[in-house]
Amino acid sequence: MKLLTLTKYMAISIYTMATFTVFAAIAVAILMAAPAAPAGVMAKPGFTADGKLVQPTGYREWVYVGTPLTPNDLNPPEAPFPEFHNVYIHPSDFAVYKKTGKFPNGTVLIKELVSVGSKQATSGKGYFMGEFIGLEAAVKDSKRFPDEPGYWGYFSFGHKYPLAKETSKQPVATCNGCHGANAAEDWVFVQYYPVFRAAKPK
Repeated sequence: MKLLTLTKYMAISIYTMATFTVFAAIAVAILMAAPAAPAGVMAKPGFTADGKLVQPTGYREWVYVGTPLTPNDLNPPEAPFPEFHNVYIHPSDFAVYKKTGKFPNGTVLIKELVSVGSKQATSGKGYFMGEFIGLEAAVKDSKRFPDEPGYWGYFSFGHKYPLAKETSKQPVATCNGCHGANAAEDWVFVQYYPVFRAAKPK
């Protein structure tokens, strides 16, 4: 009787182990088959030893904030910034902003420039995106830019392809003056981005 009980116990144990092994193999297969996250998506752009910002990657997978446009047609004879400006913020920075209503130290904002393409589509007349033509970034870093207003450093990788692989910080007068005088909050034009306004804690 004891031998029979032991045999049943061993049989159940072997069945349980075999079942576990099968499910483990299935789980591993699912994980291996799942598409990997795009390389560099969560990585913030780094800096070279001499302080230049390295061209960011994966930013189109970040939090999309909005796309301002000031076309030439509405600003004759020519607008200072006639392109579409696709703006992105790093997900971790956006998470802090949603919680605190503040842009944390280390915040990275990306502005990708897109030309105005067609002015006619099946939906009617308007301004429709053309091609990617430029890339800029703003980085808030109190250690790297302790003397910059708001600790913001501004960078441009060019307004024509091919873009620079790395670039030096722009002079204060190039960007910070306008941001400081006109931006609604912390040198950022949040007044033009409903995504920021909706995310900020009430």
